[in-house]
Amino acid sequence: MKYMSIGCLLVVIFARMAVAEPVLGTWVTSVDDGGYSHIEMSYCGENICGVVKRTFNNEGETDSPTKGKTVVIDMVPQGGGVYKGKVWRPSNDKIYFGRIKVEGDSMALHGCIAGGLFCAKRTWTRLK
Repeated sequence: MKYMSIGCLLVVIFARMAVAEPVLGTWVTSVDDGGYSHIEMSYCGENICGVVKRTFNNEGETDSPTKGKTVVIDMVPQGGGVYKGKVWRPSNDKIYFGRIKVEGDSMALHGCIAGGLFCAKRTWTRLK
């Protein structure tokens, strides 16, 4: 029984690796309130989250209090490079309904209120 459980776990791990999500990796945010960040998108349980790894302003890299914070929260893959979850905007400390659409090295991230009636869009690019 023990070996069957280990075998099942390995199948799940390898299946996840074989179907890598296009959103995984490091992304450069668009400029917002005079700064931008590098966000590492990775698995957080079964969903995908984005954590601030580096922050910058017009003078260079900064030591922002947002480093290490999760800004993309529990994005659920919908297929075709689309994800739905939540996003946190540090400048106003608000959490929004979020939607991501990845196309190649470009990511459109939408943060919405009122059930999606009002949305703001940011475009991020993949860090190479």
